[in-house]
Amino acid sequence: MSGDEDVPTPSPARRPNRTRWAAVTAVALALLFAGGAVTVASAEREETPRTPSTASADAGFARDMSVHHQQAVEMSFIVRDRTEDEEVRRLAYDIANTQANQRGMMLGWLDLWDLPKVESGVEPMTWMGMGGSGDTGPLDGALMPGMATNAQLDALRKASGREAEVLYLKLMTEHHRGGVHMAEGCVRKCSVEVERGLAQGMVDAQESEILLMADMLRKRGATA
Repeated sequence: MSGDEDVPTPSPARRPNRTRWAAVTAVALALLFAGGAVTVASAEREETPRTPSTASADAGFARDMSVHHQQAVEMSFIVRDRTEDEEVRRLAYDIANTQANQRGMMLGWLDLWDLPKVESGVEPMTWMGMGGSGDTGPLDGALMPGMATNAQLDALRKASGREAEVLYLKLMTEHHRGGVHMAEGCVRKCSVEVERGLAQGMVDAQESEILLMADMLRKRGATA
């Protein structure tokens, strides 16, 4: 008998068993790892406060900027009815659409946090340490930085053509400057990451629109 005949040949039936066992072991280890990862992630989320308080910068910014945005939407709809200039009408549409959507997001957060949309007895901008910072006081409608007064809104409603365009661009430039100031405050003070991201987006977009409106005013022989 030759030497080759003395070497035992592995049974073919055993190889699939070892393969199946390795696969089962790998799946079990994967499930165990995934379960541990979920447990760790859950523990991390639970360390974060569930909702901001009603006196927080997050809630104050959401309330105040919702009001601030609403006036921008109102002014934009007014000027679209007072001019045929497509450049101004397009800008007004973009501002109205963007700020209405952002306002909806902020009001939705207040609902999610189960917080009031209006905080009675608390002046606007208190969350920034600037309560009562309106240009002419709340009796004329200018509740926060950059907001137009009731008299200015009435003037915009009565204007038409180039006069309405220039007045709108001037009012919206100041409105944006006030909005940027408020949004920068949220970037510094807000604790909810997605809200800080929205606020930074407001800063970037509105600063860009301020430059655009300065150019549009120059085309019309006016300055902000």
